[in-house]
Amino acid sequence: MSDEAHLPAEQSGPQAPARVPAPHGHRGRTQSAERAPRARPQEAQRLITLTRRADFVAANGGKRATTPGFILLVRDRQDSDPAKRVGFTVTKKIGGAVVRNRMKRRFRALARELVPASGIPGADHVMIGRAKGIEREFGLLRADLADALGKLRKP
Repeated sequence: MSDEAHLPAEQSGPQAPARVPAPHGHRGRTQSAERAPRARPQEAQRLITLTRRADFVAANGGKRATTPGFILLVRDRQDSDPAKRVGFTVTKKIGGAVVRNRMKRRFRALARELVPASGIPGADHVMIGRAKGIEREFGLLRADLADALGKLRKP
């Protein structure tokens, strides 16, 4: 007796047809590469985000505005680049990862909406979360950020 199982000599064919597109392409799409890119509104463009610790530490030496939901730090970079950069920080004192991430998502949405129009050109904007910012309404946070940017724009 052999320990091998009886295998038929015939090979079975493919079960389903191969997923190779037809030569005519997809009928719902145009095949031309000359299609112009869509223009994006200013609010939808990406902001430059601060990632280096040195940038956050340097922003601490700039102007500050305190609101119930966050602290806004603004520091003029003193370089020829007019880009408005933003950074967000929320400490573990505020809450767990879920709470901190939710707060940072709200800050990013606020920054996308207000910093391109009201921010200071050539400056770094850092938002530091505070405990009262967790349950604060988004509309109030928006008004707080607009007021804080207005105060910091004045010399």
